[in-house]
Amino acid sequence: MSIDFPNLGIHLPYVIKSFSVFGYEIALYGITMALGILAGLYVAMWMAKKTGQESDDYVNIALLGIVLGLLGARTYYVVFSWDYYKDHLNEILDFRGGGLALYGSLIGAVLAVLIYCGVKKLKIPLILDTACLGMVTGQIVGRWGNFFNREAFGGYTDNLLAMRLPLDAVRAAEVTEQMREHAQVIGGITYIQVHPTFLYESLWNLAVLIVLVIITLKHLKRFHGEIFLGYLMLYGIGRFWIEGLRTDQLRFWGTQIAVSQVLAAILAVGSAVLILLIRSRNSSRNL
Repeated sequence: MSIDFPNLGIHLPYVIKSFSVFGYEIALYGITMALGILAGLYVAMWMAKKTGQESDDYVNIALLGIVLGLLGARTYYVVFSWDYYKDHLNEILDFRGGGLALYGSLIGAVLAVLIYCGVKKLKIPLILDTACLGMVTGQIVGRWGNFFNREAFGGYTDNLLAMRLPLDAVRAAEVTEQMREHAQVIGGITYIQVHPTFLYESLWNLAVLIVLVIITLKHLKRFHGEIFLGYLMLYGIGRFWIEGLRTDQLRFWGTQIAVSQVLAAILAVGSAVLILLIRSRNSSRNL
């Protein structure tokens, strides 16, 4: 049950995945997700007040977003794991059995914004600018659910942030030959050393949040929707790099092409192009 960061001198001898309350097993992954949602809602409401918006709108969006985000995360995972689920249809709705994809949850969250804004007649770009700050905050916190689950890690590394895990604590399908070649036996237990990609993404998203908050508070954005596009661009850049390290990638059917890496590239490039085009158009109008 240990998790170590040997090059940082950090040794955590007993990190649980879940605990029991009245015979009901509660996963720390779920608690982490819940804390991420609350933190994200707090940031969105805080920014709404700073920018003269109704903070209650973001409570309503969050409630709808939780439902659509969960459905989106599961749908995304099942679609790109169809080789398995086509023979296990009864497991498609087994949310507790694992299998949620972050991009699916983001799609669901954006859909929640579109639906709510359509009903309440609110400006979609402005709401997305604020909501995305909550989204990225939720990602910063929520990624630590992967830490407790010993998942979403990368290949072997011996860099400063390298994470060491007992081989028996991780899914065999996510262990590469290189990890096995560098495995260490300590006290009769075999350990692998990996990239803590969950940590990379959490730190990257923290940097993204700081940049976007500064741009917003310093009134540096030039049009509504720019913060959201900036989020997609910056997150896409980081995710493209980090996804390339992971050993649990969802791939396009029958290929070795990572779905999330392709989507990250499209979002990063597409958002950057849109920001440049809209800024250029607005500048031309002001001449």
